[in-house]
Amino acid sequence: MKESFNWAEKHRAEKFSDLRGHDSSVLEVKKFFSSFPNGRKAILLHGPAGVGKTSMAHIIKNELALEIFELNASDFRSRDNLLAKLKPASEQASLFKKGKVLLVDEVDGLSSTKDTGGLPELLNLIEETQFPIIITANNIWDAKFSDLRKKCKVINFKELNYKDIFMILQEIAKKENLSIDNQILISISVKSKGDVRAAINDLQTIAFNDDVSSLYLSLDERDKEQEIFDALKFIFKNMLSQNTLRVYDSVDMPLDKIFLWIEENIPYEYSGEELYKAYEALSIADVFRGRIQSQRHWRFLVYQNIFLSAGISLAKKKPKLGYTQYQKPSRILKIWMSNNQNAHKKSVIAKYAVAAHCSKKKAAKEFHIIKNVLKKPEIQKELRLSEQEISFVNKLA
Repeated sequence: MKESFNWAEKHRAEKFSDLRGHDSSVLEVKKFFSSFPNGRKAILLHGPAGVGKTSMAHIIKNELALEIFELNASDFRSRDNLLAKLKPASEQASLFKKGKVLLVDEVDGLSSTKDTGGLPELLNLIEETQFPIIITANNIWDAKFSDLRKKCKVINFKELNYKDIFMILQEIAKKENLSIDNQILISISVKSKGDVRAAINDLQTIAFNDDVSSLYLSLDERDKEQEIFDALKFIFKNMLSQNTLRVYDSVDMPLDKIFLWIEENIPYEYSGEELYKAYEALSIADVFRGRIQSQRHWRFLVYQNIFLSAGISLAKKKPKLGYTQYQKPSRILKIWMSNNQNAHKKSVIAKYAVAAHCSKKKAAKEFHIIKNVLKKPEIQKELRLSEQEISFVNKLA
């Protein structure tokens, strides 16, 4: 069985030469550090998720032998917090390395409010720091980042060409001793839409499940996931508006799945009394859903929608600031994995029943007895089990 360590982390680029598709950005970064501190004191790396911005920060650490002090901007929603955690790091020299670099990741989440926001304090620290600061962001063209852009050297990270992603996947497949058709790797590369991390995650999905169909499950769901991410952000981050009740209209996903996404991510946004109120709204929506399904009372659909959208949105007292990384429902994954296992079990039972001249019902009843026999290579060959079925049988306890 292949190790479960996240491949996006395991195969993260470690040298400037490893970072494909960003030659001009690499040159700009090198110029910045060679001239520091005679120019600007911070670089602002911006671009879509998964294109290598954070990897570039770690490459700088490796190539220039610097200690990196890493912070996630979403952790600092007030001036006091940012000052307490970031300022000491900007004033203390490294004990073991040549120097130090400060990384403020995902700065999109910082507030710009002067009294409580972290962005004004970050601007002050850029002026005062003795060490270079690396800042990453997905979108820096918001008006609130106007002053930050002026104080930083802005470097754009574009979406990677699918050919570059294909080369990366080829290298990883070789390192992991995977035998995967190049057409599949190209399909992953194209569907990733420039997101290297997503492409590597898809490759790992195939490697772990030994099932190419799992790739298409992942790819087909990506666009839908982006839509549900936008809906979650609207419900959790904003206050009630006239569009709240229609927020799920554009989400190409069954309502049952939307329930699971909401259920999974409420705890990432709410706590205390707000958490209670959000789950209460979700439970009431679920009650109406049950009545619709069991009694066909479709007039309850409007009430279900109100509690699932406005009810959950109104659970908070004020807009939620900062970036939140929403999670895919764990129950969906468990159900999908269970269905995959059951599908392999049924197909093995069907083949055994034909060979043993018995009914599928009888073969299923005797499965706990015959499963050890099915592990023998000669039996697997005689039954003409597929690679996926053999993998399933061999993993049985």
